[in-house]
Amino acid sequence: MQELELRLPPVAVVLLHGVVAWWLAQCAFLPMNLGGMLALAVPLLLVTLALALGLTAVVGFRRRRTTVNPTRPGEASQLVTAGVYRFSRNPMYLALLLCLCAWVLALADGLALIAVPLFVLYMNRFQIVPEERAMERLFGDEYRHYCRRVRRWL
Repeated sequence: MQELELRLPPVAVVLLHGVVAWWLAQCAFLPMNLGGMLALAVPLLLVTLALALGLTAVVGFRRRRTTVNPTRPGEASQLVTAGVYRFSRNPMYLALLLCLCAWVLALADGLALIAVPLFVLYMNRFQIVPEERAMERLFGDEYRHYCRRVRRWL
């Protein structure tokens, strides 16, 4: 399974899980009814939060002049721990998760919810854990201390 590590860009992973959610929703086994304006407001709020979080995270990397390429974590030149990185070690992935949650809620089918934990499991195993190994190699004790202070997702 190691051959899947860092192979798919996270945006492709979330899009794939979005397609899976859509396909599951087509089965319409567990229709959800958020009711009225909530059906639109909650997904829009999640997408807005995701955009703000994701953009803030990317800006943090750009300011420190380090790579945002998720398939090459070994090229990182700086350990970013300020801004949104004080609350999450992976705010860009958290933003993608929020977008996926918004999509699942918009689909309004409970079966589509399966895509959310599948996304988290995939990202943990094939993206985040390999990134963490690379960061530990690059930044050693500084990274280990950061991991003790800040959670992986939130």
